[in-house]
Amino acid sequence: MNKTIRHASVFCLLMVLALLVRATWVQGYQAEALADHEHNRRNTIAQYAQPLGDIIVAGSPVTGSKETSGGDLRYKRTYPQGELYAPVTGYSSQAYGANQLEGIYSDVLDGTDDRLKNPKDLLTGGQAAPGNVLTTIDPEVQKAAYEALGDTKGAAVAIDPGTGRILGMVSTPSYDPSTISGTTDQDAWQALLDDPDKPLVNRAMRQPLPPGSTFKLVVAAAALENGLYGSVDERTDSPTPYTLPGTTTVLPNENPSAPCENATLRTALQYSCNNVFAKAAVDLGQDEVKEMADAFGFDTEKLDVPVRAAKSVYPTGMDKAQTALTGIGQFEVTATPLQMAMVTSALANGGELAAPHMVSRVTDGDGTVLEETADGETERVVRESTAEQLRSAMVTVVEEGTGTNARIPGAEVGGKTGTAQHGVENSSTPYAWFTSYAKDRASGKEVAVAVIVEDSGAARSEISGNGLAAPIAQKTMRAALER
Repeated sequence: MNKTIRHASVFCLLMVLALLVRATWVQGYQAEALADHEHNRRNTIAQYAQPLGDIIVAGSPVTGSKETSGGDLRYKRTYPQGELYAPVTGYSSQAYGANQLEGIYSDVLDGTDDRLKNPKDLLTGGQAAPGNVLTTIDPEVQKAAYEALGDTKGAAVAIDPGTGRILGMVSTPSYDPSTISGTTDQDAWQALLDDPDKPLVNRAMRQPLPPGSTFKLVVAAAALENGLYGSVDERTDSPTPYTLPGTTTVLPNENPSAPCENATLRTALQYSCNNVFAKAAVDLGQDEVKEMADAFGFDTEKLDVPVRAAKSVYPTGMDKAQTALTGIGQFEVTATPLQMAMVTSALANGGELAAPHMVSRVTDGDGTVLEETADGETERVVRESTAEQLRSAMVTVVEEGTGTNARIPGAEVGGKTGTAQHGVENSSTPYAWFTSYAKDRASGKEVAVAVIVEDSGAARSEISGNGLAAPIAQKTMRAALER
């Protein structure tokens, strides 16, 4: 063999070895990554090769599947009551992926979760029958909140205080996930992205905004827990007018004739006295207020229900004037309706916060439970005596104060209104808030609800928590107590 042939032979041998090494690497080490790659068309084909499992509300599916007329994706997702349940289900789209419960449980719903497979499926790599996701949502509560919100831009969350079960989660304007579930829905998808009202955003848990005076409940809790005041009926040291520390800016009260000077916490909640809670925040100090806020769930990085909620924030590094503004839920304080529902839920539950969740069980197609969320896992936020006093003060708000539109015959109802300013020099339309709880005196059923109305189309002078948000909360609470 001459030198040239020998060199060529060695080179060819090295090339073959390189190909073998590369094939071994791909098969042995990259197979899983390639199989799971977002651009692997086979995954999408497999996902929609059979009808998907269902997301279930009160024993009935709120999702479905239908056979397509062409292409390699045999089935696509349907949503019989799409707009009503979109904030719960999210969407499953052949073109744009999946989010919320559809995304979190996609492997269960399309049958690729290994827990669904029998021994034969595991050996052959076959696809199992899909499983189902059972939610804690109550259809009557969901419907009541959705209809009460109507054409407004806003959101509502209802929680069972004792168990943490989310009974309702509504965000408006909503959208129908069926319109974007196929492969030819580009126009509908783009319309949703371009809509200035952002219907794809779940306002109930994914859009924190200034909570306004509803945050005064957190400040009141901090004042009682830290001994700033001994009870909700002790007179406070709260001059009016109140000047923000280190400034010449006077903080006004919404009702100039209200008895806010040195008012008790009960009276201050009843009339929503800014001077009392701004000064209380300064007297407590930002660290104490933050500790209380965080105990209720603020600043939690991973609040999963199981959909991850956006973080509600109590700021740090403030001067005293800024700390005073946080006392009335302004400056850089933000909260989601879910977060404010958690505040009133903890107070309604004797000071213990039950972990909020909206999935009770995940099952295979035969109903065998794959995973289950326990009810009533709680953490103590405030002492029982503090919770009792604040509930009493919240009842005063509804019976005699700024929350009268939340009254329900035969029920104990407590609440707190809020009107949150925002925009440059408060130029934008204020947000109307109401957070509350209700307990049926006969049955003992309880519910905690938080509502935000971002925009109702009402004149600025007509925007208030009692006028806009409290009636929505009232209808939602009534539905929960009657369930």
